[in-house]
Amino acid sequence: MTTPSTDFATVGTDYAAYSEGGRGLLRHEIVARRLVAELGDGPARVLDVGCGDGEMVLRLAAAGHHVTGAEVSSDMLERAEAKLAAAALADRVRLVEADIYDLPFVGEVFDAVCCHGVVMYLPDSAEPVARLARLVAPGGILSILTKNALAVGVREALQGEYDSAVAQIESGRTASMGNLGYVTRGDTPEHLDRLAHDNGLTPLPWQGVRIFHDHLPKNWRPEQEVFAKALTVEWAASTRSPYRELGRLVHTVARREANA
Repeated sequence: MTTPSTDFATVGTDYAAYSEGGRGLLRHEIVARRLVAELGDGPARVLDVGCGDGEMVLRLAAAGHHVTGAEVSSDMLERAEAKLAAAALADRVRLVEADIYDLPFVGEVFDAVCCHGVVMYLPDSAEPVARLARLVAPGGILSILTKNALAVGVREALQGEYDSAVAQIESGRTASMGNLGYVTRGDTPEHLDRLAHDNGLTPLPWQGVRIFHDHLPKNWRPEQEVFAKALTVEWAASTRSPYRELGRLVHTVARREANA
């Protein structure tokens, strides 16, 4: 069964504000740091499915990689094109309007396939992960960032929304309203790792993302020195239990063996 992806054309401005604020930047910095480390010197062929306004596309292109960004929203693609033009990175980037369920990359494989902040809006993760895994080259990686089902209710409790927190914690319900006004659902890292394994990939250590700062206001924009300290503590905790289990987001990475 295939289901059309959510079109974020109506929330582009809100997403840009989130992406450029402290909480969004923590997410981008942690995920980009992990990806750059996994990819090595490159240049690697990267596919970013659900690339939005191009934030991760630009970061990976700036690191020297050749990046294809696929996005269902034409409005988001226009924003990505504007960012590319300003950064003078267009020669390393290809942008394609496409839905995750209908990707036009037949016969192509990539050294990294990324899908960040997308599957939480979809009915389930199994079919998307299977489709993405088929595009991972031997030796390549699959990077999934989504809502963490282990941490349901944590944000709400820290924000003082106690009734909502109790309802989520006691029911184990992973669906709740996200930052952009859409309901999101969560996955456990174990489930995502199992899906990767079932599709021929070897799971690598996963990360919890935004452990200590997720409850802060949407307009949190710390000074550079404060942000650097926040990033340091988030990065240190991102791969360590029990801290990583409390991250609002989970980042799983899996690799296809080179001789596959």
